[in-house]
Order: sequence, then structure tokens, then C-alpha cells
Amino acid sequence: MWGGESGGSNGRNFMDITILTDETSWINKYLPQLVRGISSLGHNISLANKASEITEGDLAFFLGCGQLVTPLTLKLNRHNLVVHESDLPNGRGWSPLTWQVLEGINEVPIVLFEAGENVDSGIVYLKDKMSFTGYELIDDLRKVQAETSIRMCLEFLERYPKIVPEGQAQHGEPTYYARRTPKNSRLDPDRTIREQFNLLRVVDNERYPAYFELNGKIYILRIELE
Repeated sequence: MWGGESGGSNGRNFMDITILTDETSWINKYLPQLVRGISSLGHNISLANKASEITEGDLAFFLGCGQLVTPLTLKLNRHNLVVHESDLPNGRGWSPLTWQVLEGINEVPIVLFEAGENVDSGIVYLKDKMSFTGYELIDDLRKVQAETSIRMCLEFLERYPKIVPEGQAQHGEPTYYARRTPKNSRLDPDRTIREQFNLLRVVDNERYPAYFELNGKIYILRIELE
């Protein structure tokens, strides 16, 4: 646990905060930046890789987390916050940034919202937008996603508790993205690279590399930006 002293200037109440991420999540390498930011505000921080490790406190951030969290776990903290890369309720579900890149979208919405019992359905506190040029590969996309997520988390803390009543309920008919699997990295050998470039942008060379099948054989492709 990291943290600061209780009390402080401007009447700020320091909080006990948990950050939950999956143990293998790509965002873990960016967490020190978030930890430093939260520590500078004087809050106490605990890191967890399993929902069962969340303890009673004031606030929990769920970042790079694909775990389902029970209502009992959500009750351990006053606020449970998620960052999601779509304009909710549009694009609920899995890998929203990846799906939108595949759709050719370069201005991708991102929101910070309150987790609830129904997936991606809670009150939205902050909205922002990530801008891409169309050349970025997965590491570049993730860097922008992580930096924007961290900035939004810190903004929520800096504006807390006044930001809470500013939250907006989601309106409209929700749409959903499906969970992606390694099979989603499959290329069509009969189509051009240009036609499939957005797919090449979102593959992970280690975890789910691009591949194609030809003459009964499977070929793996790796892509890097020089």
C-alpha cells in the first residue's frame, strides 16, 4: 500500500483506493504513473489482481479488468469506477477500442463511469475523446488509451466529491461488442494488406498475432512500425 497522511489543505479528505487489474493486462506497465498521481494527492493505494483481493475502502478503479465483480464486492467501496472506450450506452462490452479501429474510426470516445450490477450501465462522470491518425499499431493505441485513462482517473479524484452529482445516467438503446479471441486475428490471404491494415494495427505480436491459412498450413505474421 502506498499513501499519504490523513487530512490536508483545502479540506480534502484522503481516501483508501484500490486499483484492480488483471494480472496479465497490458495496462499494468502504466500503473506506476497512476500510482504516483494518486499518491501526490495524498490518498492510500492498494493494487489487486483478483476481485477477491478488494478490501473495504472508499473507491476502487477497475482498469484492464475482464473479471466479473459481484454486487457484494461492489458494496465494499462507495464508488467503483471503470474507464471504457466508447460513448456509452453505445459500444458496451469487450474491446471497444479495437472494434472501433477496425471500423475505421479515428476519433474514439472514452468515458469514466460508475460500475453497476449490469455490464457498462452505470452513471457517467467524465467524457473525453482519443484522436488517432490511422498509422498507430497496438502499442501506440494502448499508450494513448492508458494516458487518457490515467488522466480521467486523476481528474475524478481532483474534483471529488463535487463531481458526483454531475454524473449523467446513460440514455438510449445500448449496443454491444463481442469478446475477441485469437481467431479474430485471422487474415484473408486473398485480400490486400491495405484492405486488412486496420486488423494488423490491433493484433498483438505475442498474445494474438496475425495469421493466415494457406494450402493447409498456418502462417504467423508479426508487424512493427519502423
